[in-house]
Amino acid sequence: MLNICDSHLLGKNISENDLTINISKNYYGDKIVEKKEAITLLKNCSIINMVGKETISLSLSLGIGAQQSIKTIDSVPFLIVFKM
Repeated sequence: MLNICDSHLLGKNISENDLTINISKNYYGDKIVEKKEAITLLKNCSIINMVGKETISLSLSLGIGAQQSIKTIDSVPFLIVFKM
């Protein structure tokens, strides 16, 4: 399982209506990775929880995930992918 987000979102809470996501450093920020490593991680993980425009854009460019599956909270996109 991979939890990955745009680095500028670390430590933020995003809310809309009754839904809130805490983008905690404990959950998403074990380490900061460069794009090349992010690509490897995205390709090799079977369950991916991602938040942020840059991360999701990279994932979609690799054919991982679908545009219609992206949800947003307070204009911040998130996407969960289960590879079968």
